[in-house]
Amino acid sequence: MDLGLKDRVYVITGATRGLGNATARELVADGAKVVLTGRDEKSVERAAAELGPNAFGVAADNADPDAAERLIAHARERFGGFDGILVSVGGPPAGRLADNTDEQWQSAFESVFLGAVRLARTAADALSAGGVIGFVLSGSVREPIPGLTISNGLRPGLAGFAKSLSVELGPRGIRVVGLLPARIDTDRVRELDALSGDEAAARRRNSEAIPLRRYGTPEEFGKAAAFVLSPAASYLTGLMLPVDGGALHAL
Repeated sequence: MDLGLKDRVYVITGATRGLGNATARELVADGAKVVLTGRDEKSVERAAAELGPNAFGVAADNADPDAAERLIAHARERFGGFDGILVSVGGPPAGRLADNTDEQWQSAFESVFLGAVRLARTAADALSAGGVIGFVLSGSVREPIPGLTISNGLRPGLAGFAKSLSVELGPRGIRVVGLLPARIDTDRVRELDALSGDEAAARRRNSEAIPLRRYGTPEEFGKAAAFVLSPAASYLTGLMLPVDGGALHAL
C-alpha cells in the first residue's frame, strides 16, 4: 500500500534515538522528508547523517518556548513545506510519590506537557488541511504503571489535550493522533528494567504479561507511527493507538 508519504515534510522531536528515531527512519524510507531534533547537537547531526539527504537535524529542547517556530521555519526553508509533527520526548524520571521532588515534577511538566502543548499550538497555526499532529505518549494514559508516578500524572492530561485539539482542528481538515507504546525494546525501557536490580528477570516477567510474549521492536513502532501520520490514515483523528503487543487490559 502506498502511504502517500513521498515529499511530505515532518518535524520529529526527540528523534536522535528510540521511538522518535524509529519513526523518522520509516518516514524517510517511504519518501518523506524530516527535520529531526534532540538536545545534543552532535547526536542530532549524527542521526540526520545516518538518514541521508532527506533528513535535517536541529538541536532543540521541547521546553524551549522558541523551539516550535524555529523547527517549522527550518522545515520550510530546507524542504519547502510543513505537513506534520510528531512530538516525542524522553520519559520523565522514574519513582513513586515519595521519590520525586518538586524540581523533577516541574522539569517534566515543562518538557513533557507544556513543551508538547506549545509545539502542537504552533504547528496548528502553521498547518493546512491534510496536516497532522502526533504525540508519543504511553500506555500510562489508560493504565498507571507502577514506579512511574510522574508519567502517570502527565501523560493522561496530554492525551486529553490531544483529544480536545482534534475536535478544534477537525473542521480545518487537520488530524490529531496519539500513540501509546508499552514495552518497546529501547534504551529507555532497558533502563527501567535495570532499576529492578535484575534486568533480564524483569524483561522475562514483563514479556510474560504481554499477550504476544515479547517486547516490540522500535521498527514496529515506527511503522505504526508512520502510518497514522500518513495520508493513508486520513480518516483517523482523535484516537490513542496502543502499540503494545496487547499489553493494555482495557478495550
